[in-house]
Amino acid sequence: MADWLQKQWEGYSIWHLFLLPLSFIFFLLGAVRKYLFSLGLLRSHKLPVSVIVVGNISVGGTGKTPLVIALAAQLKKAGFKPGIISRGYGGSVKEAMEVFAHSLPSEVGDEPLLIAKRSTSPVFVSKNRVDAGLALLKAHPEVNVIVSDDGLQHYRLQRDIEVAVIDAERGLGNALLLPAGPLREISCRLNTVDTIVMTNANSQGLIKQRYLPPIFNMQLSGDVFVSLIDGKTQQTAPFFKKKPLVALAGIGRPQRFFDHLGKMGLFFEQKSFADHHAFTAQDLLPFAGKTILMTEKDAVKCAQLAKGDAPCDLWMLPVSANIEPEFIELVLSKLAVVSKGK
Repeated sequence: MADWLQKQWEGYSIWHLFLLPLSFIFFLLGAVRKYLFSLGLLRSHKLPVSVIVVGNISVGGTGKTPLVIALAAQLKKAGFKPGIISRGYGGSVKEAMEVFAHSLPSEVGDEPLLIAKRSTSPVFVSKNRVDAGLALLKAHPEVNVIVSDDGLQHYRLQRDIEVAVIDAERGLGNALLLPAGPLREISCRLNTVDTIVMTNANSQGLIKQRYLPPIFNMQLSGDVFVSLIDGKTQQTAPFFKKKPLVALAGIGRPQRFFDHLGKMGLFFEQKSFADHHAFTAQDLLPFAGKTILMTEKDAVKCAQLAKGDAPCDLWMLPVSANIEPEFIELVLSKLAVVSKGK
């Protein structure tokens, strides 16, 4: 079903005659909910520190998590003490809790665990991001700015800065709302955010003409594979060129990972899973004796499998976000304005 919807979101078909009425209902529900928040009939909460929300208006991977990691690092470099909150999608946690590098992905979710492994900032998860923020500040009172991984539509949490991330290659698909299209909110919502970040954009001319906020380009880069067996051994692409390879991905946009490996000169079998898929040993059995390459997000869920009797040689490819320096300058300037207003 998910693959079928993805194809519908790329353009228009006869199926949209049936999907568009559902999108209209989705639009009405979202508009009413947002209006109730604006009237105060649905309560929103202001945390005692500045809040930066990094999110998107479309379904699927856009590069939010690498940007959150990079942004927290840049804030710390600028003298701030950031904390990170997330919904913990795919995890079972019900109460707000802190995420550590040794936490279980089945409890806290794969993306928060990845962030905790890559960032030196405290990370908390909860389905209610307000609860996550309050719990983080109670445990770490030194934190003076919070970065929310996703949550652009989580209006219960008031925010000072909104960053919308767009995958430049896919854009907004057919620009229709769910389920006829990939959008969570109508495209003009992008005119209300503070800044837009385009992932792997080659040209921004048309985008700049369409939207009002400043737009920055972010490149996701990574060319060194890390073994899941010991978490330390590193190899570059030439090491894998004579091996039987399988590229495995359970992320929002598997094709981006596959394309990245292809540009590295690798030839491989492709296997896609649903986003946030909980991997088991059974998933790896069809590839016994082969070398599996996977994303870092998938690797946090396969680490225990690699330490057991895994039938495959498992490697992950970490990526990092490289963003224009003017982006962090904009964020810092807006934080300064927010601080003066408090």
